[in-house]
Amino acid sequence: MKLISAIIKPFKLDDVREALSEIGVNGITITEVKGFGRQKGHTEMYRGAEYVVDFLPKIKIEIACRDEMVDSIIESIIKVANTGKIGDGKIFVSPLERVIRIRTGEFDESAL
Repeated sequence: MKLISAIIKPFKLDDVREALSEIGVNGITITEVKGFGRQKGHTEMYRGAEYVVDFLPKIKIEIACRDEMVDSIIESIIKVANTGKIGDGKIFVSPLERVIRIRTGEFDESAL
């Protein structure tokens, strides 16, 4: 089992959700996050004063899945979230040791 974490631009969320749904992903967790990478921040003007926005708004998508789903999930996210511009985001894949469904007590792949 793996935990896939993807950081994407906020306006791409609906497209990514739809693409994941089409390949059979039936559960995701979404978090509004802020951060920066190579994109860095940017300078904005407010009432004539210039200020730097260091952390940019992003969306973090987390998906717990079976090992055989990892490649298709990654391909779907890349295909839909890619704008070709800096700041498109990143995907992280981590091993997932245990999953427990609280309601039923099912665990590991049965809980996915």
